[in-house]
Amino acid sequence: MKKALISFAISLVLGFGLGYLVFDVIMGNSSDSGKAPQTAQAVSKKKAADDSSKPKETAATSSVNDDNILNKKGCLGCHSVEALNIKGGAVGPDLSQAFVNVEGKHGKPIEEFLKQPTSAVMSGVIGKNPLTEEEEKQVLDLLKQASEK
Repeated sequence: MKKALISFAISLVLGFGLGYLVFDVIMGNSSDSGKAPQTAQAVSKKKAADDSSKPKETAATSSVNDDNILNKKGCLGCHSVEALNIKGGAVGPDLSQAFVNVEGKHGKPIEEFLKQPTSAVMSGVIGKNPLTEEEEKQVLDLLKQASEK
């Protein structure tokens, strides 16, 4: 009986610990519950407002985040593109070299990967929100530009 109680207590602590890790640390701060999560666009606008004392060049690079296809499709919630100074999430990998590296990592060219990803996470994301041909072209152009820097 004592052994079962100790196992239960350990399982309870581990369960709550993992729940905290996933839902509070990874998904965002729980004190913001009830509020909509901040988008990458809102974060970049806030950062631009905080950095208003910096030169105008910084303000110009933060506006890059507002109009690009990666922001419009929600990619910047998880990814960033450091080569183009596009800030985003840190959960997913930086996409600066994705144009070049996807085939080696996922076994298919990036054009095919964007249509049918081989990673479990991306197949769920793109499956729910597929890219049109025009959006795919915009993503490829942006990632190609990043890989050339």
